Amino acid sequence: MSTYNPSEIETRWQKYWLENKTFRTPEDHSKPKYYVLDMFPYPSGSGLHVGHPEGYTATDIIARYKRMKGYNVLHPIGWDAFGLPAEQYAVKTGTHPRDTTEKNINRFREQLQMLGFSYDWDREVNTTDPDYYKWTQWIFLQLFNKGLAYEDEQPVNWCPQLGTVLANEEVIDGKSEVGGFPVIRKPMRQWVLKITEYADRLLADLDDLEWPESTKEMQRNWIGKSIGAEIDFQIDKHEGTEIRVFTTRPDTIFGATYMVLAPEHHLVNKITTDEQRDKVEKYREEAAKKSDLERQELTKEKSGVFTGAYAINPANGKEIPVWIADYVLAHYGTGAIMAVPGQDERDWEFAETFDLPIIRTVQPPEDFDGKAYTEDGPAINSDFLNGLDITAAKKKIIEWLEENGVGKKSINFKLRDWLFSRQRYWGEPFPIIHVDGKPKAVSEEDLPVTLPEIDDFQPTESGEPPLARAKDWVKTTDPETGNPALRETNTMPQWAGSCWYYLRYISPEFDGAPVDKGDENYWMPVDLYVGGSEHSVLHLLYARFWHKVLYDCGLVSTKEPFKKLVHQGMILGEVEYTAYQKDGKMISADEAAGESGVTRVPLSDSDVEKKGERFVMKGTEITVEAKAHKMSKSRGNVINPDDVVDRYGADSLRLYEMFMGPLEQVKPWSTKGVEGVNRFLNRAWRLLFNNDEKSSLKVTDSEPNAEQLKVLHEAIKKVTDDIEEMRFNTAISALMIFVNEANQWDSMPKSVAEPFVILLSPFAPHIAEEMWSRLGHGGSLAYEKWPEYDEKLMVSKTVEYPVQVNGKVRANIEVPADKAKDKEFVIGLAKQQQNVEKYLDGSTIIKEIFVPERIVNLVVKPG
Repeated sequence: MSTYNPSEIETRWQKYWLENKTFRTPEDHSKPKYYVLDMFPYPSGSGLHVGHPEGYTATDIIARYKRMKGYNVLHPIGWDAFGLPAEQYAVKTGTHPRDTTEKNINRFREQLQMLGFSYDWDREVNTTDPDYYKWTQWIFLQLFNKGLAYEDEQPVNWCPQLGTVLANEEVIDGKSEVGGFPVIRKPMRQWVLKITEYADRLLADLDDLEWPESTKEMQRNWIGKSIGAEIDFQIDKHEGTEIRVFTTRPDTIFGATYMVLAPEHHLVNKITTDEQRDKVEKYREEAAKKSDLERQELTKEKSGVFTGAYAINPANGKEIPVWIADYVLAHYGTGAIMAVPGQDERDWEFAETFDLPIIRTVQPPEDFDGKAYTEDGPAINSDFLNGLDITAAKKKIIEWLEENGVGKKSINFKLRDWLFSRQRYWGEPFPIIHVDGKPKAVSEEDLPVTLPEIDDFQPTESGEPPLARAKDWVKTTDPETGNPALRETNTMPQWAGSCWYYLRYISPEFDGAPVDKGDENYWMPVDLYVGGSEHSVLHLLYARFWHKVLYDCGLVSTKEPFKKLVHQGMILGEVEYTAYQKDGKMISADEAAGESGVTRVPLSDSDVEKKGERFVMKGTEITVEAKAHKMSKSRGNVINPDDVVDRYGADSLRLYEMFMGPLEQVKPWSTKGVEGVNRFLNRAWRLLFNNDEKSSLKVTDSEPNAEQLKVLHEAIKKVTDDIEEMRFNTAISALMIFVNEANQWDSMPKSVAEPFVILLSPFAPHIAEEMWSRLGHGGSLAYEKWPEYDEKLMVSKTVEYPVQVNGKVRANIEVPADKAKDKEFVIGLAKQQQNVEKYLDGSTIIKEIFVPERIVNLVVKPG
């Protein structure tokens, strides 16, 4: 039994921290700084589930640890609060998105405070607050004034039902991720940001970041730098009309047997013959319904239509047919390719499907029996390039193209300019007016441009955004000329506010710029950024882009915003067990695979047991399927952190989420695991306090002995090293080992108990604060000095040897540490042990085995 009461303790300390602003960020810049940041959450209506606190707990441990190590710590939180779900809820119910968002934020805030995170709540930001988005608009104006923001007609993912443009990632199988509504490709006037101007810098500066290599590689692939050539192909019977292609393999031009245009390519209408026009138009309509991701799937069957037109291959003067196909994208390269099926797998598949010629331009090895050959080799069927390897052939053909005026060396990026418009109400208004049809910046003095009050959030059928309904707001006057003007009715995407929020935390009340330069110079860059790997590309890339623009504007002092990045692994639902039954008989899971007439039978924990690496039905050898799934409402496996805290306390939840395994790994939830760490906290409590009504202090003022100091300093070293490396699970193991060892002691010296409480505090702050207070200290332990270990105290003064006779332990001896490797001394002492002597009497020692600091084994033969 334990008198540890987490509900009472946690409520008291959470109230204390808030009232005393315990975690307010110091203004003193004389100390070293540490800026630890969470990817701020979108406040959804469903609140937190247990997956959310994993990353937040990790950063909180680091923040608490760094404060105790003498750092000024900036550990803020805020809300990425614009977004489609609140607007969709408004469309369904008429509830203003602002009201929904405020309610959701209040719920999220309560939950985060319930978990004891040491955020500086005075620095809380909200992207929907006009005082915040004033500066989002200000940053957009810097982009606009530098020529990095422009209007363009762009093919977009348009969802008529939602009335908005969707990013590629928001379209799944041709339908919207939210609502599952049909999505089509449609050209629309959009605001676009010229992120491609920064492609080289975004690529090069990745090398200096302490990020997961997989994330850096994903960004490199997204940017997609490639070096090759642009080549012009004249269209037959259309004098002066050329198709320009970009290729990384200009050396294969002699094998170009057809060309492919993206269905949206601007030349399609012009070059399509009357005989082919109906087929081409029908194909273009079908292609418009697909997302870019669907169009580029390697596994899908190739489709396309011949335009009826032919191009002239500039290398050999031959006519080659021009097709359209959806696997070519209008916004990648030039939206056109020269197809070389002999050297490209997709082109080979397309050529096979439509019976087009295939000419190899690189000689494969004799043992090659595949289709397209993509490796190096001597050029063949390539006129003056024959015999050259790829590198030499590339160099020579580019020189030829430039000399003949039909091409040039070129660098291309897969990265496209950033589509920055949404046809929504609930987003940042653009600080733009249209005067005589041309966009013009709103004066910085007139920021923020706030959202008008409207009560109809339905999208318009014409595609005009909901803001267009606010006619009195839309119609305005150009203050410079007095001419009539129209406000921009598109809004910014949700990405906008999250591109720079880490800067606003630094000086949230500053009114002269997005961030105070002096404070920014002290706090930046972010030392540790923790968030989900689903943000590996877009959020991180967009934030880096904006940061570099602000660096060029002189507003920030670092080229990159986030020095170190860590992705926490997903927490899955509880493991679900399934048995299989056929013809009334239970069969093993591996037997059921591919069988017909098999019934799935759900099992509970109590029905199964583990045997080696597999789970079986209890008392049998019948293997069952054991699988954890992603938490989802539809599956019914979502764990609410409120329920866990009500039953076990916030410290148990925090401790368990860190003890599950390495932070970056995907892990299944287990309520039994929470029970285990809760038992550990109870044991830790009983280590310091008696089980009487008042939990009286068990700790003594006695001096610790050598063994107690050794156990303590081993824990200090292990916990310290593991926190530094973010190995939180093994740090908790070290704390458990300490408690197990200490429970063997006759007494707990106060000079040992106090360092232990500090070691525990980053992981389980509420119980640690209570322990610290009951040990006689006033206030919080949040800024107490982190204990340091002493190597000398970790060395045992004696070494224990088991002594064996013929392989069986007959005695244990303790040897002074300075004599532990002295074979003669150790074996001499071993022979003197009473229980060893009796086995030696009358026997002959035929071998003395001595393993320093491990074991003594005397091999004897009876006399």
